[in-house]
Amino acid sequence: MALATQLATVLDGFNRDVPSHIKDPINTARSEVITTFPHSAAIQPGATLPSFSLANASGGKTTSAELLAKSPILITFYRGGWCPFCNLALHDLQVNLEAFKAKGVPSTAEKNELQFIVLSDVGNKFARQLGIVWKQPETMRPALKAIGTDLRKHNGDDSLEVPVPCTLLVDQRGVVRNAHVEPDYTKRLDSKVALGWADAL
Repeated sequence: MALATQLATVLDGFNRDVPSHIKDPINTARSEVITTFPHSAAIQPGATLPSFSLANASGGKTTSAELLAKSPILITFYRGGWCPFCNLALHDLQVNLEAFKAKGVPSTAEKNELQFIVLSDVGNKFARQLGIVWKQPETMRPALKAIGTDLRKHNGDDSLEVPVPCTLLVDQRGVVRNAHVEPDYTKRLDSKVALGWADAL
């Protein structure tokens, strides 16, 4: 099943099954970020990727310099394990991982137990440099609590700040060749599109 179909199925189920006092503030906040997100402030193709040193799954640090010394990299941002849309997007990357490796493009993700390099951007410091941080409205706090989402536990803080979905292909010079920034977190870049990016490198 195509990623877009899977995402639409989850959204339909959410709107059908979740009580109004929970889904209404979530849907209102999503509509607001879609219409107000400053796209021009987000990183654009042709920009140099800001250098980073982020915590990895082994408890150490991984730097952009060491990754780019080996190959181009594909970076995708992950809001948290509590986001079913993020989980579907990462599963789509996982399914296509061997195809990315065959093109010499390893993938990095902010968080998840998958077979690619997983990095944590606690406090959204790197995401903020890329212009992709969204501060969710306070109305989201009780809605998230009602569905059992503890942002402090899952994301390292309870600021309500999360990255909007973003996928970047960065060449070995550190230049962003392709960027997909989508404030509607129910829509994601299909991995096959990113594979096309890799083909064009």
